[in-house]
Amino acid sequence: MKLAERKPEHFLWEVSGRIATLRLNRPERKNPLTFESYAEMRDLFRDLVYADDVDVVIFASNGGNFCSGGDVHEIIGPLIGLPMKELLAFTRMTGDLVKAMIGCGKPIISAVDGVAVGAGAIIAMASDLRLATPDAKCAFLFTRVGLAGCDMGACAMLPRIIGQGRAAELLYTGRTMNAAEGERWGFWNALHSSETLEAEARVLAERLASGPTFAHSITKTQLNHEWNMGLEQAIEAEAQAQAICMQTKDFERAYRAFVAKERPVFAGN
Repeated sequence: MKLAERKPEHFLWEVSGRIATLRLNRPERKNPLTFESYAEMRDLFRDLVYADDVDVVIFASNGGNFCSGGDVHEIIGPLIGLPMKELLAFTRMTGDLVKAMIGCGKPIISAVDGVAVGAGAIIAMASDLRLATPDAKCAFLFTRVGLAGCDMGACAMLPRIIGQGRAAELLYTGRTMNAAEGERWGFWNALHSSETLEAEARVLAERLASGPTFAHSITKTQLNHEWNMGLEQAIEAEAQAQAICMQTKDFERAYRAFVAKERPVFAGN
């Protein structure tokens, strides 16, 4: 499947050099999500499993902000008064976006400028790598609007990234985690200026895209699956994963390059 030609209706999408860049496209309102953008992104990340022209995805900011969460007027308002069945259909759909991101088989890099709050914070959390600017603000706002902090996998994923106590504080209070805290706690992999953020994300993406991309997909799969394994299960799963990777041409290419004292050129197979 080719995704370079995909023309989404509810966000921007561009593929260049096997690296896709996705950005929400409502900068005048700090890029809120709508029912339609949730569903369209979910479907795109599901399709990425089968895409043979994309190796890495950058989820970028737009107009100085990443994502302000669900649109108050187009999502929050319409949810008031809906019956439980319809509410559950919506919350399952939002969770399906995170499932699709985790299961897409491609590394995702979030490049966060400005606000990443509510579902925007979740999207950053669900990415494999996270870069931000020193002014980035990240908040899991759900309790601020009368909801539980356990939204879209936050109670499972956030403690694994920053620790149980820190995650509990953010999810109970809904307060903003500033960029310095986020980097110190391991939420942000690195901080870059607004002027260089996207270029740095591209450098990182190019490094991943030039690597053994089949092996990267295995790494992503294991990072996900091993959450639910005991240590002995994980060691066995990794033994099987490495045996699979050892059958690839990239493994042979790396060996021959090492013997020849050259840098390996991987092809993703």
